[in-house]
Amino acid sequence: MPPRTGMRNWADFDPARHPFVWDADEEAQLRALVREWVPPVLSGMAGHWQAEYWCADQIDAIVWDRYGNWAQGWNWCYRYGGPIGSWVTGTSSVTTPDETATRVVSALLEWRRWLEALARRFAELAPPPNASPEERSWHLERASVRLVTMALDSGAEGGWYGQAAHSLGWFLTSMGMDWAEADQAVERAIGGRFKSWTDPGQMVIDSVGEDLAVDLTGHAPYRDHREREELENFHDRG
Repeated sequence: MPPRTGMRNWADFDPARHPFVWDADEEAQLRALVREWVPPVLSGMAGHWQAEYWCADQIDAIVWDRYGNWAQGWNWCYRYGGPIGSWVTGTSSVTTPDETATRVVSALLEWRRWLEALARRFAELAPPPNASPEERSWHLERASVRLVTMALDSGAEGGWYGQAAHSLGWFLTSMGMDWAEADQAVERAIGGRFKSWTDPGQMVIDSVGEDLAVDLTGHAPYRDHREREELENFHDRG
């Protein structure tokens, strides 16, 4: 599943704003709900996978209704640029009731962990409130480089750059920018330089980061990073 158009403002997904209580009882309840919707007889290729697609839609509705908006990316599969490896599509992920339930649980927890990791990165990479335009530019460039690299290294396949763009847009909205403005800024910075199945290389990634920083601040990032070497190393370890 590619990201939904409704997956915009970070506030709707920020784990700090959306508590998630998970224990053995909650897992058992979710598994039971999923098993109820797995058809006893699947359609398969001969039936154009109709039962599998139908089942996947019902499960998606269950997850969204039970956990809220933050959970709607639980099935954003790596094949479509997302971070999820436990669930692909109805055609391959809907099998027996127990196997299907296991995949749903794993994918939901995988999605939550990814959001939590993203929240930590946003907090680490955000410019301080009192940053000058030059300092803000440096932080934005560093954030862009690291978030793009995070998406590139996530295991996402053809549409990895969609995850990169989405992460950058979320990062900007986490600092109070409107989604439409953030989305346009990210699109201008990437400028069609990211392609499916292709590692753009460090020079292109750095260039996108600089373009985003200059576009949003009007200032080029600092060239001499020696005074910020400790912070650079901290972000790289993250």
